Amino acid sequence: MNSDGQILLRVTSDRRLAEEWELVLLAQGLSPSLGQSPDGVVLRVPQAEVNRALASLSAYERENPHKPAERVEPMACGSMLTGVAAGLMLLLFFFIMVQWLPALSWFARGSADAERILQGELWRTVTALTLHGDVAHALSNAIAAAVFLSAVSSIMGAGLAGVLVLLAGAGGNLANAFLRGSPHVAVGASTAVFGAVGLLASLAVTRRRRGALSRRRAWLPGAAALALLGMLGSGGGRVDIWAHLLGLLVGAVLGILVAPVTPRPPGLPVQWACGIAAVAVIIYSWTVAFR
Repeated sequence: MNSDGQILLRVTSDRRLAEEWELVLLAQGLSPSLGQSPDGVVLRVPQAEVNRALASLSAYERENPHKPAERVEPMACGSMLTGVAAGLMLLLFFFIMVQWLPALSWFARGSADAERILQGELWRTVTALTLHGDVAHALSNAIAAAVFLSAVSSIMGAGLAGVLVLLAGAGGNLANAFLRGSPHVAVGASTAVFGAVGLLASLAVTRRRRGALSRRRAWLPGAAALALLGMLGSGGGRVDIWAHLLGLLVGAVLGILVAPVTPRPPGLPVQWACGIAAVAVIIYSWTVAFR
């Protein structure tokens, strides 16, 4: 007890929590006071109010259980390497296409030609993701892939992220072929990049909606994805805005479907299987294209 007749009720290192206690007691008509001690912030009340204060705080905490702040984990090195590797592979493929084997009919065989896709050449939805018209196109998509695939990998794991982003890109190209029809032709990894953006948005919404403290802001990731689409996906005469939008939507749907099934990243065997499957699909698609 202090000389002023106040009793030390609680001690915490969190000043905001101490201020929350103080507001609860003030709302009950009590006379709390905060102070500082070597152990942290202390809450005191007059001796005559101790029992009421303890009962008020207990009742408040039963109705409003304390929830720890969401932990933001740093991106794992392996996740970053996945995105960087994907970006480098896009650049390497462009270099092979332009410098080593320019005589091959890459675009004729692998572009997302809507008419040919609708006639059954579905491999084009995959091969088109690896084709780029010039070095600036390849470089911009390589950088974007490195950033966004790394982000998805940090949540889902490298292998699963690779499969989902590839599916989102191929699905976006397929949907674009149905929407645009002949004679529309598209190339570039940007459809898959926006698929990754859609995945990130839907995964973030799902995670936010699971936490009561964040429900009011659950729409923010989706709005951010659409804003990003507007900034990165609609500039320039050669940009296929519909392919970007459809890639984003397919990625968002995949994220919604996968999030409940995999609340945590699958183990290493599954990641390896998914990663190998993604690479195998790309190799198989090009093999079919040139047969």
